[in-house]
Amino acid sequence: MTHGFQTSPWALRWDTLDLSALDRTESIFALSNGHIGMRGTLEEGEPRGVPGTYLNGLYERHPLPYAEAGYGYPEDGQTVVNVTDGKIIRLLVQDEPLDMRYGRAVEHHRVLDFRSGTLRRDTVWESPTGRRVRVRTERLVSFTQRAVAAIRYEVEPLDGDIQLVVQSDLLANEPIDSASKDPRVGAALEAPLVSEDVSAGDLYAVLIHQTRRSKLRVAAAMNHEIETVDGLQCEMHVEDDLARLTAAVDVPSGARLVLTKYIGYGWSSRRSAPALRSQVSAAMAGAKQTGWHGLLAEQRAYLDDFWATADVEIEGDDELQQAVRFGLFHILQAGARGESRAIPAKGLTGPGYDGHSFWDSETFVLPVLTYTVPEAARDALRWRHASLPKARERAEALGLRGAAFPWRSIDGAECSAYWPAGTGAFHVSADVSDAVARYLDATGDEDFERDHATEILVETARLWRSLGHHDVHGGFRIDGVTGPDEYTAVVDNNVYTNLMAQRNLREAAAVCSRQPDVAFALGVTDEEIAAWQEAAAKMVVPYDEMLGVHPQSERFTQHAPWDFENTPQEDYPLLLHYPYFDLYRKQVVKQADLVMAMYLRGDAFTPEQKVRNVDYYEPLTVRDSSLSACVQAVMAAEVGYLDLAYDYFAEAALTDLHDLHANVRNGLHIASLAGAWMVAVAGFGGMRDHSDSLTFAPRLPSALTRIAFRLTYRESRFAVEIDQSSASYTLLDGPSLTVQHHGAPVELTKGTTERRPIPTIEPREAPSQPKGREPRRRTPKIIGDPG
Repeated sequence: MTHGFQTSPWALRWDTLDLSALDRTESIFALSNGHIGMRGTLEEGEPRGVPGTYLNGLYERHPLPYAEAGYGYPEDGQTVVNVTDGKIIRLLVQDEPLDMRYGRAVEHHRVLDFRSGTLRRDTVWESPTGRRVRVRTERLVSFTQRAVAAIRYEVEPLDGDIQLVVQSDLLANEPIDSASKDPRVGAALEAPLVSEDVSAGDLYAVLIHQTRRSKLRVAAAMNHEIETVDGLQCEMHVEDDLARLTAAVDVPSGARLVLTKYIGYGWSSRRSAPALRSQVSAAMAGAKQTGWHGLLAEQRAYLDDFWATADVEIEGDDELQQAVRFGLFHILQAGARGESRAIPAKGLTGPGYDGHSFWDSETFVLPVLTYTVPEAARDALRWRHASLPKARERAEALGLRGAAFPWRSIDGAECSAYWPAGTGAFHVSADVSDAVARYLDATGDEDFERDHATEILVETARLWRSLGHHDVHGGFRIDGVTGPDEYTAVVDNNVYTNLMAQRNLREAAAVCSRQPDVAFALGVTDEEIAAWQEAAAKMVVPYDEMLGVHPQSERFTQHAPWDFENTPQEDYPLLLHYPYFDLYRKQVVKQADLVMAMYLRGDAFTPEQKVRNVDYYEPLTVRDSSLSACVQAVMAAEVGYLDLAYDYFAEAALTDLHDLHANVRNGLHIASLAGAWMVAVAGFGGMRDHSDSLTFAPRLPSALTRIAFRLTYRESRFAVEIDQSSASYTLLDGPSLTVQHHGAPVELTKGTTERRPIPTIEPREAPSQPKGREPRRRTPKIIGDPG
C-alpha cells in the first residue's frame, strides 16, 4: 500500500477510513464524462471535505477586485458553480443515521475501477447501539448517455430483522467553506442558484434553478427503482432547493434493500425552464429504459474501446503503471463528452482555479487526446473556435488585430485580474494554434480544417503580426510578453513565445494555400500571407554567445541568480512568500520555459544546444508548477539523463496520488496527469511530430524493463514496444504507415512487426537542481513490496 492506496494495475483501492483525507480522496475518486463531474463524496453527504457537482461551462460571474483600475483590465471573473447535488443517499438503521464519524466501521473500502468506469464502496457499519449493516454502492457518470449519472445502493442487515429508512436527495446551494488566499483556490460562492421551478411524482423529481448574475439555467432530475421485500413505504417531498424521496421498509435477515438512483442534468443560457425540464425528463426515461446493468455494460464497452487505443504498459514499476492508467482515465473523463466545451485545468474534479481552462488544455491534454481519442480533441478545439468573437474583442481592446485567446476563462472571456501572468501571456494564442496544427497533421480532418482550423490560424497569425514589429536590425521582435515561466514576466523576445508564434505564422500561410476560398472569405490577401512568412523568417531568437545557451528571454542570463542556498524549504512555492518584483528580476524559473520550447520546437535547436540549455536551466528551475516535471523529464530523456527523467516521470504521474503540491483537495492536476503520458511516449518513446511524419528515438531508464503504448495517426492505429535494447513497431489497423526510428525510416504494414536496435549513448552526469528542489529519487514499487 502506498499513500493509502493499494497498488493494482487497473484500479485504485482505498482501504482506510481516514476522515482527514476525505477532501483528497474526493478529488481522486471523482467521476466525470466531460459534461457532468461528481466529486467522490460519501453517499450520505457527511462527513465531507469539499462537496462538488459540476456541469462543464456553467459558471457564475463576480466582479474582479482592483486596488487601481487600468485600461484593458477584465471587469468580471467567472467561477464554476457547485450545482444541485444528486449523489446524496442517507441511511437510517432503526432510526440511527449512518455516519462514519459515529459507531464503528468494521470494514470499509472504496475502489475506482479504470475498466468499468465506476466507483465502488463496501462498508460494514456498526451503529452506536451495536446494529450492523453492510452497505454496497456503485456509481457511474455515463460516457454513452451524456446527461446521466447513476448510483446502485444496496443495504443488507447483518444482525436479523431491522427497519431501514433511505433518503435520496437533490440538494441545491450546499454551503462550501473557502478561507484561503492561495490564488490557485477557487472563489467561494454563497447560494449562487435561484429556484425557478420544482416538480415531482412518486419516485421522481426535477429542480430548476438559475444563476444569480450569469443567468444560466440548470435542471437536475432524479428517478428511482427500489427492490426489496413487501411493506415498502415511499414519500416524495420537494421545496425550492431540495427534493427528497424517503423510503422505509422492514428488512428481514437474509434480505436486502436495493435502490437504483438515476440522475440527469442539463443547462442552457437560452432554453426555457419547460424545455430544460423536458430535456432532463427524457434523459431519465432513456436511463431507466437502459437500466442499471445496461448502463454498466455500455460503460465497460466504451472503456474497452478506449484502452485498446490508449493504454500505456510499464514493466518494472507497478505503482507507476497504476498511476499512468489513473491519469489516462481522468484525462478521458475530462474530455470525452465535453462536446465543444473547454477542458478545465482541474477537469470536473474540484473548484480549483475557479474551474477555468488555461493553455494546459492545448499543450498538455490535447496531444494525448489527439493521438488516442481524436474526436475529443476536435471538440475541445471547436470550443476555441466558438470563442473567437470574444478573442477578437480582447485583441481589439488591446489595440491589436486578430484574436487574443484568454489566459484563463470558462466561456472564452479573459478572467485574469493579474496582467503580467494573465493577458501578458500572449503565447496562449500560439498554443491553441499549435494544437490545431497537430490535430490536422494527425488526422487529416479536412472538414475541421475548412470549418474551424483556418479561421483560428488566420486570426492568431494576425495577432502576432500586429503584436510584433520589424526592428532596425532586420529582426521581427515580440516585446512585452510573458512566457510559460510566471516568475519572469513582461519580457522582450521570450524564446518559447517567438518560436511558437513562428510556427503559427507558417501554419497560417500553409492552410491558406490549402483553403483559398476560406482565406478569401476571411479577407486574407497575398500581401498578408507574405507578411506572415517574412515575420516568421526574421523571428528573433536570442542566444547568449558567451555562455553558449539560449536566454529564455532577452537579458535573462544577465539577471542576478536567486539565492537558493538561503531560501527555506517552507518558502516554496515562492509566489506565496516573495514579492513578484523580486522574482521577476532574478534568475529563478517557476516551470520549464526555454526547456518547453526545446520540446515543442525541437526542430529549432541543435542537439548540442539542447544539452547545454538543459544543463543551464536545471539548476534554476524550482518546479513550483505541476506543469514542469513532465517537460523536464522529456528533455532529460532526449539529452541522455534517463534516470533523472525517470525521477521526474514519477513526480508527474504521482502528483495527485501523493498530493505533492498539497492542494489536491481542490481538484486533480489534469495537465500533469497528461504529462505522465507525455513522458512515456515523448520522453522514453522519443516521439516527435515536428515534421510530416512521426519520429521516435526510444530509450528506457535503468529501472524499467519495458514500455508499450498505442497511437492513432492518419487513420492508422499502431503499437510501439520498447525494452532496454530494442524497439518494435506494429501496425494494428489502417493503411500502411512510415515512421522514423532514430532517424531511419520504418515502413509499417498491417500484420507485421518491425524491430530495430536502440543505439547506445555515452553516459553523462546529470545537472543538479536548486537546493532542496531535487526530485525524489525513485525506487521502483512492485506489487508485493511493503513500500
